[in-house]
Amino acid sequence: MTTPARIRRSLLLALGVVLLVLLGTPASHASAEPPAPGTHLGSLRVQGTTGDQEQEFDNSIGGVLRGAAGPLAGVTVTVTGNGFEGETTSGANGAWRIGVPEQGTYEVGIDEDTLPEGRVLAEGQENPREVSFANTSSATTLFLFGDGITTQQTPFLETLAERALAGFSFGLLLALSAVGLSLIFGTTGLTNFAHGEMVTFGAVVAFGLAATGLPIAVAIVLAVVAGGLLGYVQDAGLWKPLRRRGTGLVPMMIVSIGLALALRYIIQLFFGGATQQLPGSQSEIIDVGSVSISRNNLTSLAVSLVIILVVAFLLLRTRVGKATRAVADNPALAAASGIDVDRVIRIVWVVGGMLAALGGILWAYYRPGVSYNMGQQILLLIFAGVTLGGLGTVFGALIGSIIVGLFVEISTIWLEADLKYVGALLILILVLLFRPQGILGRSERIG
Repeated sequence: MTTPARIRRSLLLALGVVLLVLLGTPASHASAEPPAPGTHLGSLRVQGTTGDQEQEFDNSIGGVLRGAAGPLAGVTVTVTGNGFEGETTSGANGAWRIGVPEQGTYEVGIDEDTLPEGRVLAEGQENPREVSFANTSSATTLFLFGDGITTQQTPFLETLAERALAGFSFGLLLALSAVGLSLIFGTTGLTNFAHGEMVTFGAVVAFGLAATGLPIAVAIVLAVVAGGLLGYVQDAGLWKPLRRRGTGLVPMMIVSIGLALALRYIIQLFFGGATQQLPGSQSEIIDVGSVSISRNNLTSLAVSLVIILVVAFLLLRTRVGKATRAVADNPALAAASGIDVDRVIRIVWVVGGMLAALGGILWAYYRPGVSYNMGQQILLLIFAGVTLGGLGTVFGALIGSIIVGLFVEISTIWLEADLKYVGALLILILVLLFRPQGILGRSERIG
């Protein structure tokens, strides 16, 4: 069989694997839960008509109205902005939610005349107030109630410690995907722009498997395995044939951009454009001294740290790890020493796919939510961590990702939530102006 024929056959095999997994993923409405009492989907007022046209939306704003004596039911809540007006009443449990046509900034207010007798807003509460979305399909706001209650500012050091803990958790989450990307770059020299879709793939497969009734722990394990399979198929069907033909790194990088677009919209075709939640996405808040963190974020921190330590051990202490480092340093010399370079690269692609899939699952719990473009949203931060730490260095990717994660979360103390990613990329630019090789330099490309 000729080389072009083998390439076509391998690409068809890769596409078939992706489609097989996605066909098993239920449509985006499969996990939709019935609205809670007092939940309205929102109304879009159409000018020039005599009534309101009711329409369901993927994005929503909500909250819970609760005072010292319990939930506040029957309170009218309004949402206005971006040409939209919505109104609802809180349910028996105080919960309310209004669907909105698009993400943005809205004005949320409550009708104080509808408050139960004797209930008043706490002193200092804004009514109405502005609420903005921050990379999720839902936004929340909290109103405090009570005569004589005043809002208090959290001490700065407590806020700083809480944001630093969240940033460390986020940085380790980024490092999972960044380490895989760094391994691939170190052994092949390829800047893989499709790595973001490998992140998305893991979360989408986990969602699909969980929707079939599998326990979420089993679904996560199978999704990570599927991520490794996707990495294997990519290398066998696309990158290895291109390497054998002597394709340059720049054309291969352009191919990775095209692959990213293809995978992204194939996922959207089968998964849909809505943001869905994995089982257990809403977790309790744990107080660690004066610092609060959700159970999901704490679990993500522990899992990421353990996996990264395992990868570091494998790279430093095992034959495969040493062979990987040798291939990264000098592929020709490694081949002359008897190392199977193609086999090492294939293992790197499998490990990179598995790490990306796990990173996508943890990212879905962190956001929270699964969407077809979630990998695209996080890709620049992954590149920032890899470049900041030093291209091709695993430990550089780890250090760079932690710095990016810390800066992203801590910056929210001073910056708007929508600007926190801009700040991370700005610090990346400033560092590269003074140290283009990254923090760890290029003295060691892997490990």
